[in-house]
Amino acid sequence: MQIGLIGLGRMGGNITRRLIEMGKHEVAVFDINPDAVAEFARYGAIATTSLDDVASRLKPPRTIWVMLPAGKITEDTIHALSSVLERGDTIIDGGNTFWQDDVRRAQALEEKGIHYIDVGTSGGIWGHERGYCMMIGGDKAAVDRLDPIFATLAPGESGLPRTPGRDDRDPRAEQGYIHAGPVGAGHFVKMVHNGIEYGLMQAYAEGFDILKNANIEALPPEHRFDIDLADVAEVWRRGSVISSWLLDLTASALARNQTLDQYSGFVEDSGEGRWTIAAAIDEAVPAEVITAALFARFRSRREHTFAEKILSAMRAGFGGHKEPQQHPDAPGAKAPEKLKPKDD
Repeated sequence: MQIGLIGLGRMGGNITRRLIEMGKHEVAVFDINPDAVAEFARYGAIATTSLDDVASRLKPPRTIWVMLPAGKITEDTIHALSSVLERGDTIIDGGNTFWQDDVRRAQALEEKGIHYIDVGTSGGIWGHERGYCMMIGGDKAAVDRLDPIFATLAPGESGLPRTPGRDDRDPRAEQGYIHAGPVGAGHFVKMVHNGIEYGLMQAYAEGFDILKNANIEALPPEHRFDIDLADVAEVWRRGSVISSWLLDLTASALARNQTLDQYSGFVEDSGEGRWTIAAAIDEAVPAEVITAALFARFRSRREHTFAEKILSAMRAGFGGHKEPQQHPDAPGAKAPEKLKPKDD
């Protein structure tokens, strides 16, 4: 199939690579950095110089995937595309957008006959190799038409045994992607996914912090243990009930450096944890663990523990996230963009 892709960063670039390599799809690419466009042209993508140029390289019905940071840049790009595309075309937002923004955008685009699909995309910087777990929201006909794209990006069965009792259920879930429901449902599911991720990461971080401090002088000598954290992480990966990809990343980081001196422990949050908690409040659902994990990240920006270094290591491992160079409370620091759900 043909598809346009806007944004060639960590995620968008690897999505482009996987589409070209695995599916032999034609991908027209655009990025504000012309060097990135030139690089992917050498890789086999169709280079373009503008949003209009992307659209001109595709045959109707056209599909353009926007893979940009959530917020104004994505909003502006989708608004611009709405003037370039025509009835029957489709815009996909694969970033971590707030799901209510999806609903609003889809309603506006529907008036022009343009389809809108939201794709919650998990896989981080490893998606090129491992594939992407996708949670998709949108009209069924539009989603089904693009199934070859989603099937190419998905990880497939990944060697996992089948879950008993799934014989009569949608087989796409076993391939690593689902049609979660109408517009907004994909990013809603991804939002909760990331909220859960906050809690899992915090539990690992606190556990390893307890292990690290098991030999402090405040403890009686007979109660002290000098635990090899790298070995613990490695053994837990193998047969333990708490094994996971997050633990794999932790084990890799600790094997390189048990003290994690390369990390400050300043842990950002990208919005989804806040939005998950807001949804829990709207639904009157207790979400103690996710809420505590989010507030632990807030605290990390003022004082750092080994637990926060573990969190930073995991974030770097799965998403390539870099710690800020400047504390937000430092004199002259730029205030972070507010990430609370929008009312409009």
